[in-house]
Amino acid sequence: MVEWGNKFSARVSSLKASAIRELLSLVNDPEIISLAGGMPDPSLFPKEIIADISKEVFLNNASKALQYGATEGVPPLRESLLKMTREEAVKEVELENIIVTTASQQGLSLLAEIFINPGDSVIVEAPSYVGGLQAFHAFQANFTTIPLDDEGIKVDILEEKLKELKANNINVKFIYVIPNFQNPAGVTMSLERRKKLLEISHFYGIPIIEDDPYGDIRFKGEKIPSLLELDKIGIVIELRTFSKILAPGLRLGWIVADKEVTKKVSLAKQAADLCSPSSTQYIVDKFIRDGHLNNYLEIVRKNYKIKLDSMLGALEKYFPEETTWTEPQGGMFVWAEVPEYVDTDQLFREALQEKVAYVIGSAFYPYGEDKHHMRLNFSLNTPEKIEEGIKRLGNLLKKKIH
Repeated sequence: MVEWGNKFSARVSSLKASAIRELLSLVNDPEIISLAGGMPDPSLFPKEIIADISKEVFLNNASKALQYGATEGVPPLRESLLKMTREEAVKEVELENIIVTTASQQGLSLLAEIFINPGDSVIVEAPSYVGGLQAFHAFQANFTTIPLDDEGIKVDILEEKLKELKANNINVKFIYVIPNFQNPAGVTMSLERRKKLLEISHFYGIPIIEDDPYGDIRFKGEKIPSLLELDKIGIVIELRTFSKILAPGLRLGWIVADKEVTKKVSLAKQAADLCSPSSTQYIVDKFIRDGHLNNYLEIVRKNYKIKLDSMLGALEKYFPEETTWTEPQGGMFVWAEVPEYVDTDQLFREALQEKVAYVIGSAFYPYGEDKHHMRLNFSLNTPEKIEEGIKRLGNLLKKKIH
């Protein structure tokens, strides 16, 4: 029998499974209402349109759609992404600033690869996206966490922490943020905070990775300029994805960054997978060019707003008064807080017995330090199921809170 343990690299030996993936593997009972996953509603997928476009692509362009493509992405899709970026008021961007990735998770992994040496420091929000933490952990980063409030990352604490790190000669490689409808907290970074974050970034010369999977899923309030749009020196690296705004099975995302960054990402991507699937790139490009994306997003926004309203109403109705929660203006998640004496890690298995699931708050911290929050997803289930799920969870919490 082969002893594999001493064959694996030190980097791979330190990898851990995603807490969310492990939790979701427990939610197999069809009677369980899962408020856990971050999945879009499959009933909304534009199946017929995608089917028609796919047929056209394979009949008329199979020689390219079924062939290897450029590492940076097939030219038509990159041109569509360039047009989209410029329409969002980022006028200075050129084709060389855009690279297509196999969804944004690959983007995170490639950025981690080109920036992080073992032991390097990175700054993340607390809480932060599990996939980002996982990607950075894979390259043995040291994490500095900065708390959030209703306006996003607390820039005053960030500034103090950076002074401390600089005094200790610690080089921070980047600051990772999710400004719009943050995962898991649901909060949106205010314009004032965005400007201050950029000011700090420019002063210290620290790149910002702006992860924006949810920015197009806004159904309340006014759009706030992205960090990429506000940045005038090219220090912001923006990550985008079609997973939340179209369909995750397409596995397509893109990075917008300074050309020196996209060059390095391209080299890392060549070693990772040569190129993202050409077929899905041509399909998505035609979906955009034919004007379907904006129409589809309107359907998603209307649908998700109804679901969010259902969740917020149910939280008000069924959760104990000792609990609080965020009220997002878009995205997919509500972040609920319970009293500190209630351990949401332990509560999870009891919730499964009550036929409801959520994601434990500790999963969103690099060192698992928070155990009195839970992430609740509203995008997947019907409004009726959402209400019933919150009712079950609320009844369980009432037994625990005194």
